[in-house]
Amino acid sequence: MTAAPSPRVDRFAELSSDELRTRLRESLELYVTAMRYPMGTVEQRAPMWLAHMLRAGWRCVASFDADDRLTGIAYGYRGAPGQWWHEQVRRGVTEHRGPAVAEGWLGDYFELTELHVRPDRQGQGIGEELVRRLLAGADTTKVLLSTPEGPSRAWRLYRRLGFDDVLRHYQFAGDPRPFGVLGRILPL
Repeated sequence: MTAAPSPRVDRFAELSSDELRTRLRESLELYVTAMRYPMGTVEQRAPMWLAHMLRAGWRCVASFDADDRLTGIAYGYRGAPGQWWHEQVRRGVTEHRGPAVAEGWLGDYFELTELHVRPDRQGQGIGEELVRRLLAGADTTKVLLSTPEGPSRAWRLYRRLGFDDVLRHYQFAGDPRPFGVLGRILPL
């Protein structure tokens, strides 16, 4: 197996919620650019990202270029009953794989909520380094994430890191795209 190329960034850093608030607009612009969403999505997502910062176990890791511009960002937190994503995934896994599988995955997990790398910096190992640094500080036994179905750099990254299928071709409420829910045991 070929090792991922060494990231061409000046630094990686864990961000506090205050530090992310300071860079929220820049972070959300990176998010919409990487996801190819309309720019108006920035205003829609800002309250959600701010609310996520208040959740138990929230952590954020970012990468920066030599000019201190954000090149990548990843954050997540401890998943728990009552959270929108948790309830959506519990319903889907229970329906498709049974309650025991749902309970096994959703009992003690870190939700890798967001992982985005500036498009001109993708394929340089930044995403993998962000995931490794973020999950190194997780205090759970598992990690879960969702990503749109289809061949992509994200899928290749998650497979390379040992993520397995938990639920495939799932439609979250309010989004017509099919998603895969992937998980793995921690540590990486």
